[in-house]
Amino acid sequence: MSKQIKIISKSIGEAYAELRDDLNPKTCEAIWKSLPLEGIARRWGDEVYFDVGLNIELENPLQEVEIGDVAFWPPGRAICIFFGLTPVSRGNKPRAYSPVNVFARIIGDPRIFRRVEDGERIRIEKA
Repeated sequence: MSKQIKIISKSIGEAYAELRDDLNPKTCEAIWKSLPLEGIARRWGDEVYFDVGLNIELENPLQEVEIGDVAFWPPGRAICIFFGLTPVSRGNKPRAYSPVNVFARIIGDPRIFRRVEDGERIRIEKA
């Protein structure tokens, strides 16, 4: 059975994501071992990101991702949740500011994250 994480914030309640250790196993392991993680949500188009203070190197990085992907952004030491287009998107896919390590996928409708407000506390823990 695959590992799942729970994402918690005031505006969404709880959402779940499934870890994708087939894509970036080192990133998945580092994040899993560091849980719970918490930060202040920032919005960038249809992306929520928050600094969690981890130092994880690039591993099979992508810049163009899928709606519902959860990734780690090394320069910002941040977790990113993509639920639509970002300011640098080309076409109909989200695009990260710079390459990210995708490590999980939202279960259900990722558009729930449109409710998250800039400055809101967001937490990730083991489900």
